[in-house]
Amino acid sequence: MTEETKLILDEIQKLKADIKEIQLTIENETNRNIRLIAEGHLDLSRKLDEALKVDNENEVRRLKQRIEAIA
Repeated sequence: MTEETKLILDEIQKLKADIKEIQLTIENETNRNIRLIAEGHLDLSRKLDEALKVDNENEVRRLKQRIEAIA
């Protein structure tokens, strides 16, 4: 094997290692960020459900008061 071939193979190995490191970083960061977004979405969904529940309870209370006032 010539010296030039060894240098090329070494460079290829370095590039493969760099690519693997980049892939792992992207995978780890992407998965982490997706998880954070999903958790935030769940929190917002819960808060919206709670707000709608309170709003519905208030509306039922107002309707009851109107019915009592009419009756």
